[in-house]
Amino acid sequence: MKISYNWLKQFIQTDLNPQELSLILTNIGLEVESLEKVQPVVGGLEGLVIGHVLTCVQHSNADKLRVTTVNVGAAEAIQVVCGAPNVAEGQKVVVATVGTTVYPNEGEPFKINKSKIRGEVSEGMICAEDEIGLGGSHAGIMVLAEDALIGQPAKDYFKMEDDYLFEIGLTPNRADAASHLGVARDLAAYLRIDLKMPAIVSFKTANENLTVAVEVADPIACPRYSSVSISGVTVKTSPDWLQDKLKVIGIRPINNIVDITNYVLHGLGQPLHAFDADQLSGKKIIVQKVAEGTPFVTLDGVERKLSAEDLMICDAEKPVTIAGVYGGKNSGVSAETKNIFLESAYFNSVSVRKTAKRHTLKTDASFRYERGTDPEMTVTALKYAALLIQELAGGEISSVVSDIYPAPVAPFDLEVSYKNITRLIGAAIPDEEIKAIITSLGITVASETAEGLSLKVPSFKVDVTRECDITEEVLRIYGYNNIEIPNKVNASLTFSAKPDREQTQHVVADMLTANGYLEIWCNSLTKGTYSKNTEEVVQILNPLSSDLNVMRQSLLMPALESVAYNQNRKNGDVKFYEFGKTYHLINEKYVEHPRLLLVLSGSDATEQWNQKPAPVSFYNLKAAVDAVIGRLGITNYQTEEISDENFAFGLKYFRGPQAIVSFGAVTAADKKQTDVDKDVYYADFDWALLLDIVRKNKVISKEIPKYPAVRRDLSMLVDTDVTFEALKTIAFKTEKKLLKNVQIFDVYVGDKLPENKKSYALNFTLQDDQQTLTDKQIDAVMQKIIANLAQSAKAEIRK
Repeated sequence: MKISYNWLKQFIQTDLNPQELSLILTNIGLEVESLEKVQPVVGGLEGLVIGHVLTCVQHSNADKLRVTTVNVGAAEAIQVVCGAPNVAEGQKVVVATVGTTVYPNEGEPFKINKSKIRGEVSEGMICAEDEIGLGGSHAGIMVLAEDALIGQPAKDYFKMEDDYLFEIGLTPNRADAASHLGVARDLAAYLRIDLKMPAIVSFKTANENLTVAVEVADPIACPRYSSVSISGVTVKTSPDWLQDKLKVIGIRPINNIVDITNYVLHGLGQPLHAFDADQLSGKKIIVQKVAEGTPFVTLDGVERKLSAEDLMICDAEKPVTIAGVYGGKNSGVSAETKNIFLESAYFNSVSVRKTAKRHTLKTDASFRYERGTDPEMTVTALKYAALLIQELAGGEISSVVSDIYPAPVAPFDLEVSYKNITRLIGAAIPDEEIKAIITSLGITVASETAEGLSLKVPSFKVDVTRECDITEEVLRIYGYNNIEIPNKVNASLTFSAKPDREQTQHVVADMLTANGYLEIWCNSLTKGTYSKNTEEVVQILNPLSSDLNVMRQSLLMPALESVAYNQNRKNGDVKFYEFGKTYHLINEKYVEHPRLLLVLSGSDATEQWNQKPAPVSFYNLKAAVDAVIGRLGITNYQTEEISDENFAFGLKYFRGPQAIVSFGAVTAADKKQTDVDKDVYYADFDWALLLDIVRKNKVISKEIPKYPAVRRDLSMLVDTDVTFEALKTIAFKTEKKLLKNVQIFDVYVGDKLPENKKSYALNFTLQDDQQTLTDKQIDAVMQKIIANLAQSAKAEIRK
């Protein structure tokens, strides 16, 4: 949320500078994310002065140029060559002197230098309004009033005032601070100064010639509807002061009527809507819901199908505005508008939020209505806006204020205890200080005892409904930094289940990080199109967008978006891991599954002068998977190839019916959905199952063997469908005591072998913890392994 320093000072009187206010705002819970100096026009008219044209003669070498002498308040007049057709002797003009940087509406800024133009010296520039950002005209130079002071800075003449913009990270519960008035209210409470409200005592109805009948058919969705009519207005450009106020906070000025409604919205926090009264059929307004599917064209020219749950502002024949969200195409103010019907309403926050999300419309009005506006502000804001319209657009108030408010919102009654407040805060704050803070925030004390207060919380404090909320309000204004941190630390011994989930996760994360992997955290909300098991989809009831409408069923798709993001920024070599959860609806119950994801893509190493990087492969991923499994001490599992829609190819490690990890290549379809154009490999671990296995494993420590290991190599022919894993399993089933490891060190497939055959070369490591192995023992073990390989895998040993 953007707040103007100068605008704030309309509500409070303070000499504190913007930097000091920035610290105070952050300390009282309105975190200032940035503070920057802003100017109503780029460059702030720095270096421009008011000049008086003393002489103006035709240039001797150019028909369209004039040579002028201009008094700019210096000791001597300067000579300026000017091409404007309207320049003349005696004029008061704006002059950019030598060294000044000029910021035109179009094009790049440029610096004024002393130069020669067709042989004549020019020591400045007489400016047109578009050349200095004060307007759009380039028909000629700006000619000022006769009373303009020679040599006066143009910044002072045009009353340009530098401002400072606070960017406040407003939390959703602070609807009361969604305006300059709301922020000023907190500052006034902190500084213990008065809050200045806009004066509306001069509001007066001139006649009742433009009375518009109002009917609220849905008082639940619209508890209060205030309105008034103004006739005989002139729609035109807003004065500079109003345009400047809006420009500072990033609002584009449109016309005086619309600008006034925006000014009141950002000033007081109350959304308004100005209708062209002559476009309202039957001179009637009905606040109601319409039939499902009713077509409606909004101000942006888009036709939308209305829901039966959308609250609409209708005239006697048709809907004209989506209540609290967006206006209709033909309901707004135009240059031809003469009569205004001004709306200031209080709409139900839930109704507005659902409608805004349904139609994917986000406006300044809906932002405030969704969080909750103040029902007691509607008439004040209405009268203030009507007075501004009279001042800036003329006309007269042609109806009494219509205020339909059948069930007034009463202040919220709340009991608070001094003891509880100080206990929760953790500091002994005097009772009188607590009371003073509460009342300074606009909360009324109905009665008081020695133990506490009976309060009436005003309607603008929508988030204050409990004693702990009052405590938070007191703590904000008292100051978080004023609460001392205790020196005493209490600790207790507690039982924790083994393995420690966080510690185990840290062990694996540290190992992966040490091997070049980066941890990512992806959003658990994702696109519904990513879900492959539609029966288990967990839908979001009120999604922020169509791209965040379901909970993820897999960690892969959001991670692929991260891969694409990096690849599109020339960072194609990625090694990611993520600890996260997937979400499923199974038998009408919501289920969360903890997972660990590894993702590899690009090259296996950075480019070096002495080696060329190679693309990552399935085996780089398998090495990482084996490292994770080994680090957790898991050795007993089975392996099989994967053939399902989640992998182009891959393997699965499993125990019984449960897969410990599945890993392989990402399918072309999944890469296409996320715009990934390189090979990607990933591993999906069942983290809950891994923790369960680790918990059941017994940690056994053994001495390093004293006796040497022996290696024996075997080369064999096997069928092409026989895997190394199958041969390894056969070997370990044959010899469980002495056989320590089996590795493959060569694979050959070619025309020199029989059809449907391949050659494997394996090494076998044998070791006895109690003695040195003899050749007889080694040969006996190897013969049994050879026999079982031949019997179970039809392996032919090659000599």
